[in-house]
Amino acid sequence: MTSAPAWTPGRSWRRVALAIGPGLVVMLADTDAGSVVTAAQSGAEWGYRLLPLQFAMIPLLFVIQELTVRLAFGTGRGFAELVQRRYGRSVAVAVLVTLAASCFGALVTQLSALGGLAQALGAPVAPTVTASVLFFISVAGFGAYGRVERVAIALGLFELAFVAVAWRAGPKAADVARQMFDAPLRDTRYLYLLAANIGTTFLPWAAFYQQSAILDKALTPQRLREARLETLGGAILCQLITAAILVAGAATAGHGVGGGGFADIGALARTFGQALETRVGTIVFALGLCGSAMVAAMVAGLTVGWSFSEVFAVRPKPGASPRTAPGFFLAYVVMTLAAGAFVVSGANPVTISIAAGAVNAVLLPVTLALLYGLARTQLNGALAMSPRYARGLAAAFAILSVISVYAGLRGLIG
Repeated sequence: MTSAPAWTPGRSWRRVALAIGPGLVVMLADTDAGSVVTAAQSGAEWGYRLLPLQFAMIPLLFVIQELTVRLAFGTGRGFAELVQRRYGRSVAVAVLVTLAASCFGALVTQLSALGGLAQALGAPVAPTVTASVLFFISVAGFGAYGRVERVAIALGLFELAFVAVAWRAGPKAADVARQMFDAPLRDTRYLYLLAANIGTTFLPWAAFYQQSAILDKALTPQRLREARLETLGGAILCQLITAAILVAGAATAGHGVGGGGFADIGALARTFGQALETRVGTIVFALGLCGSAMVAAMVAGLTVGWSFSEVFAVRPKPGASPRTAPGFFLAYVVMTLAAGAFVVSGANPVTISIAAGAVNAVLLPVTLALLYGLARTQLNGALAMSPRYARGLAAAFAILSVISVYAGLRGLIG
């Protein structure tokens, strides 16, 4: 690997600007509609009791995504392609099916949230969902990755609206301090939301996406430092936004203890909108939710397309329009249309979002095991993990897996 040149202010900021994209987009997508709903519901039902979890997940979120950065620069191949080369076609296809199911759930979550928001604002659901589906297909299908990336970042920055909502909600320091370390671990509803928070933070498709996006953007190993910096900044931003949503939910809904919460997106929008005391507040919340949902929907769809093309060797050239690889484009379109049809048939966005997060938590160990195995076997030289780092990471992944599976199963089974 070619070493990165020494840090110089002017040159380095230009290098950072060129490298920005994959890490920031995937972290903005990580704060998706499911994460918004889950964090808000957590605050409404349990006050600030799940707030420490949001900050505790920052380092793990970074190291997981940082491994995908290493694999992209160290191998020049996508996650799905590496799985196939290391473990064989049958395992790769099984992983692809699981990934498709996770991405389908993500697309359904985002589109149902957009439909629920439209309904809350007095707009019809079916036309809103249809327009959203056509928008996702047109953006991803009729432009190179760079254009998709710019659109995603522009939409994702609306998520900063949640910080304003949390600030205006006026959380009381005494309440935060009293509840932060009160964890009712015997309560299945609490465990269900704990698992859902984990599942909406460590999304299986996020690892696949960032690795493929780095390749599609044709970043060279000289961008490694900047890619790591972007990933760290994105992880911090992602969890700060999620924490702000939880704080807003707790401050506006009255710090419940296992009950209450938001029945639907309309109730969530109205409650958060009241924090800003005018109808403008509802619009601000709507912009934040739309931004998070649209970014995540595009990322989830692209992840399926890229992974499908990597396994079946139909990947488009770096920077090319997805239409140059019909297999990629077809996988993306079919997934997006199917999710849209499912949402139009009728579904509660709050229920779907939390359930999808809990399922992701149960599936998380599979992604972590694959990622760790590939990092141990496919990375060499400066990109390889040191023995001490590898042991520490294995322990952290094992602990996270046990917590996510236990909480997820306890919560789902009830």
